[in-house]
Amino acid sequence: MKTKLLGVYRYIRGREPMVLLGVLLIVLGTWGFIELADEVLEGSTGEFDRWAIVQLRDAEDSSRPIGPDWMHEVGRDITGLGGVAVLCMVIAAAAGFLALNRSYRLMGFLLLSTGSGIAASMLMKRGFARPRPDVVEHLSAVYTSSFPSGHSMMSAIVYLTLGVLLAPVLRLARLRYYVIALALLLTAMIGVSRVYMGVHYPTDVLAGWAAGLVWALLCWLIARTMSKRRA
Repeated sequence: MKTKLLGVYRYIRGREPMVLLGVLLIVLGTWGFIELADEVLEGSTGEFDRWAIVQLRDAEDSSRPIGPDWMHEVGRDITGLGGVAVLCMVIAAAAGFLALNRSYRLMGFLLLSTGSGIAASMLMKRGFARPRPDVVEHLSAVYTSSFPSGHSMMSAIVYLTLGVLLAPVLRLARLRYYVIALALLLTAMIGVSRVYMGVHYPTDVLAGWAAGLVWALLCWLIARTMSKRRA
């Protein structure tokens, strides 16, 4: 037992703090997703989910979200940033940038990681097959099931993966922090907009964030390992 503990200590001591933090977040994100999925399948979150959606609607007219009219348009614009078409354009633009920079391996890894992540999101939605919210009118067209939120998960996969893959290329630390912060902000705003539009429950969004974060961090760890091996 003492030998095993010593081995764990040496392993942890040999890892960089950022890597350990990434592993910790992967474990917490995976655990959080499993717990959310279990509660959703049991129906334990139904009351809270319906209450949260209703709170974002006008008390006298449930077809109108709270806030001024311009906020409704902002919600539609933000939610569009997590759509498949927009995300594919973002991926293509990033791949083009890496190709022009002759970072062909990174470009291939980016395409593989984001493409497989989007496919995984769609398969998970089919597997859980949770019905969409029916307590308020939908303000955005939907064609798939509700859990996990595809917009939340796919935006986390694409924007966070782009952030963690491109940040090391930047020389200045403040630019790296800016890229990661921007990716986190976009992911958060898109997830909130899905609840605001009435097409997702809050637990759908939380599960999408958790799954997307885990996927992006796994991609970062793999890319980091590949980079060190090449070096």
